[in-house]
Amino acid sequence: MPVAAGVIRRGLGILWVAVKEQPRIFGIAVTGSALFAMTTIGQAYVFGRITEKVIIPSIRDGHARTGYLVAAFCAVVATAILKVIGIIARRLGAGVMQYRLQLSYRQRVTRRYLELPLSWHQQHPTGELLSNANSDVEAVWWPIAPFPFAVGVCVMLVVTLGLLFVTDPVLAVVGSVVFPAIAVLTVVYSRRMSPLMTHAQQLRGEVSTIAHESFDGALVVKTLGREADETQRFRDKSLELRDTMVAVGRVHGLFDPLMEALPVLGVVVVLLVGTSRVGSGAIDSGQLVRVAYLFTLLAFPVRALGWVLNELPRSVVGWDRVQRVLTATGAQEHGDRQVAGVAATGLTVEAVTFEYGDDRVLHEVAFDVAPGRTVALVGPTGAGKSTLASLLVRLVDPSSGVVQYDDIDLRELAPGAVASVASLVPQQTFLFDDTVRGNVTLGAEVSDEDVWAALRVAQAEGFVAALPKGLDTLVGERGTTLSGGQRQRLALARAVVRRPRLLVLDDATSSVDPSVEQRILAGLRDSDVSSTVVVVAYRRATIAMADEVVFLDEGRVTARGTHTELLATSVGYRDLVTAYARAEAERQAEHAGDEAEEVAV
Repeated sequence: MPVAAGVIRRGLGILWVAVKEQPRIFGIAVTGSALFAMTTIGQAYVFGRITEKVIIPSIRDGHARTGYLVAAFCAVVATAILKVIGIIARRLGAGVMQYRLQLSYRQRVTRRYLELPLSWHQQHPTGELLSNANSDVEAVWWPIAPFPFAVGVCVMLVVTLGLLFVTDPVLAVVGSVVFPAIAVLTVVYSRRMSPLMTHAQQLRGEVSTIAHESFDGALVVKTLGREADETQRFRDKSLELRDTMVAVGRVHGLFDPLMEALPVLGVVVVLLVGTSRVGSGAIDSGQLVRVAYLFTLLAFPVRALGWVLNELPRSVVGWDRVQRVLTATGAQEHGDRQVAGVAATGLTVEAVTFEYGDDRVLHEVAFDVAPGRTVALVGPTGAGKSTLASLLVRLVDPSSGVVQYDDIDLRELAPGAVASVASLVPQQTFLFDDTVRGNVTLGAEVSDEDVWAALRVAQAEGFVAALPKGLDTLVGERGTTLSGGQRQRLALARAVVRRPRLLVLDDATSSVDPSVEQRILAGLRDSDVSSTVVVVAYRRATIAMADEVVFLDEGRVTARGTHTELLATSVGYRDLVTAYARAEAERQAEHAGDEAEEVAV
């Protein structure tokens, strides 16, 4: 019993939030509903009067008076018109209110996603986040559709009960026994439905997660022949969701007919008792018709309340899931400072430590980069290079320590200030299902001349010019019509076109030929884009082009200097770089051998 009462109480609290957020629209909808209720009650009196003044006299006298028939017709038409106006106002108001709330909360959820740091997103599956912003938000505000109707027809409930007691208290008491039965039924329903809806909403998120993983990992699934396994994984979870929704439907199927039947049973009892009271002379036939019709009217508010109560468990579950996003902690705080000037910015990293849970990835990392210089971050796999790259553009904040642009802590910068200064080109290139121009500009006001200039720096001008429609060529979802190297060069152009004062390249040219990579880095150095460059590098030729090298090993800076200096002084650095060089030479030799074999054939 406490569980059901808690669900109903919390569900009504959510509806009160909706009323406070959309008071005017709610007022219109409730006014329309109240008009519908009052005209429906008015019909009871109209029908009662018609029975007394037109139907019974016509039967008794054998003919009907024309004036009475015209008056009866006008009364019925007038009440019908008022009822139609009430229905239109109620339905339009409820619909607008529901869709406005869904829009508002979808925007709040997605805005919160943007505010939360990357570390939070890494702890939540993408499918679950999609479910929060879509099906969970819909579930929260699903009861809004019948809610104004239920509130408005409460007027009908109160007025109808009052008229019943005024007309015949005995019949009113007899018919009112249905209300305790409705209350008990509602409590039982809520206790059964709440856990089912909780499980169903969770399963929706899991189904979405599996689908997203399968689509996102389509290449892995196809190449490893895992189609059947992924299909079965999706099928199992979908069947579990189906079975849960079938259980929900069974509860609905039992609850709805009972809610419909109780008022009808009340009418039957009233008619049985009322017939005897007419026979005894306690009431006349017109009063019995009026009482019976008023009891049929009670079905309207009972049904409306049932529709609202029907959806409250689902609403509460959706609300809890949405609130977990809206109240999530860890959002990055901002100051109000800006990085002055337009030239390349200086970068300072002071005693930076970063942890993923209990795993410390970076340990007291410290280095600085003078404005306009190029620094290469070098280290073995797992040394923390990508994590450090994320810290440099404030995708995440350090556990301790400071990252500064021109001696300003990134946490003191105003929202958007970091993005206006720095650009990151990550390891994994993402392109939208858009044109080349759209993927480079991402909606920014950039001229085609600047786009082509950025493409030249990224060594992408040639292949873009050769595309069927040039800048207007659609690249497909995730850039599937382009090679890996072409996608990386477009991503680099996307960063360059914004003329960043700090450019961070996280192994962003690994899919292009070494000669192309060197031309890209040389183009960055020689272009009119004044940038400080931090590049996560593996190739020896790329590292050698940097002004300075920072060597990371196990999350610590173990050596720092020029490429030549580190080759002479750091054994770990020398072993790593020469190993990379040998692997690259073997790969190139194998590639050359394959080409020679193809020529021979």
